[in-house]
Amino acid sequence: MPAASLSPEPVSRALRPPPPAGLRWLVLVLVSLALFGNYYAYDAIGPLADNLQRLLGYTDTQLGMLNAIYSLPNVAMVLVGGVVVDRLGARRAVVIFTAICLVGAILTAISPAFPVMATGRLVFGLGAESMIVAITTLLGQWFAGRELGFAFGINISIARMGSYSADMSTTWAKPLYDSGWQAPLWLAASMVAMALVAALTYHSVERTAARRYELAALPPTGRIVWRDLLRFDRSYWYVAGICVAFYSVIFPFRSTFAIKYFQHAHELSLQEAGSINGVVYLAAIVATPLFGLLVDRVGGRALALIVGSALLVAVFPLLAWSDASLWIPTILIGISFSLVPAVLWPAIAYLSPAARLGTAFGLMTLLENVGMMLANLGAGWLNDANGAGAANPAGYTPMLLMFGLLALAGVVFAVLLRQRELGPAGHGLEGLRPAPKAAPPAIA
Repeated sequence: MPAASLSPEPVSRALRPPPPAGLRWLVLVLVSLALFGNYYAYDAIGPLADNLQRLLGYTDTQLGMLNAIYSLPNVAMVLVGGVVVDRLGARRAVVIFTAICLVGAILTAISPAFPVMATGRLVFGLGAESMIVAITTLLGQWFAGRELGFAFGINISIARMGSYSADMSTTWAKPLYDSGWQAPLWLAASMVAMALVAALTYHSVERTAARRYELAALPPTGRIVWRDLLRFDRSYWYVAGICVAFYSVIFPFRSTFAIKYFQHAHELSLQEAGSINGVVYLAAIVATPLFGLLVDRVGGRALALIVGSALLVAVFPLLAWSDASLWIPTILIGISFSLVPAVLWPAIAYLSPAARLGTAFGLMTLLENVGMMLANLGAGWLNDANGAGAANPAGYTPMLLMFGLLALAGVVFAVLLRQRELGPAGHGLEGLRPAPKAAPPAIA
């Protein structure tokens, strides 16, 4: 029998069925594993901060730079939008951007020289956010009209498990941290290598499936159309303000400085600090979809943003000026980080018509990255300027005050949003009507 006859004939395009459920869930697992490696590598700096400072002499400004510089290329990538994804296709883009992430992770681990490590984080950032855009796009393709919200919830939960695993690596990979600064970074690089294997496997799966099944058209990526910026009303800008304030607190504190702060100011071991910090993501994995379901059932989205932002404000006075158990502020952060993202990104579907959703999501992502970059640098500078460290725990207080004020700004924006939404210019955020059909929200 000729070899060619061993392969099934391609099915006529007009007769192709949609992909079966088993194949769609296989795709979800593969791209979620890829995102797991992405999130793990991003959060690899926080557990290592004290080692980098003790063994390599890095300042807190330099530690902040390692995560701030991650955000820098993402500002430019949002400006060009999803051009690369649109032109190459999400399948190729996921592989290319994951490979860029791996190069960045290797550069980060290969040398103790700060310029080399910072370059690695820059390269990693160049690939990481664009990889998320590509994965968001292809999930919209595979799950269009079929459990899309549930698929995104699973995807985000598995991705956040990567961050949780990075924090908990101080325990399950304790010998690596005991050996110095480099081995944990090689572990992070190996996680990105696993992500690349998952991306390559997905590439093969989709290439085969595209010959047999009818896949939905790729949804639009979040590119910015500049003329649309003047067409957003105040509700959108209030949500953008909440986004910047919230993420400028959550990621710079939790992913860069929290573990080091817990070690120095509360005399925790590295393993204890990593475990308590990881609870934030563990809570979000379970609670975020539940909070999303709750506001869909009872409404009050702007009110939920007020509550979530206010919980974050309470965290920093507790850390700075009380002897309360660390579990109290940790639980507050966990609830806030579960509640605010569950409401924030889907709210854009209420505030922007479908034709401007790409600009709405793209601009929010741009502003979020600018805020995270400046907050990381600001927190590091404040710690250095005030001599923060194990010998001077009080030196961390200005950093905590900065984060508290940023969180308070989020509350102000949320209150202004609720006032507007309860008036005649509101978009229905406080009501029970279902959200309009929209492009998938950003993963955060």
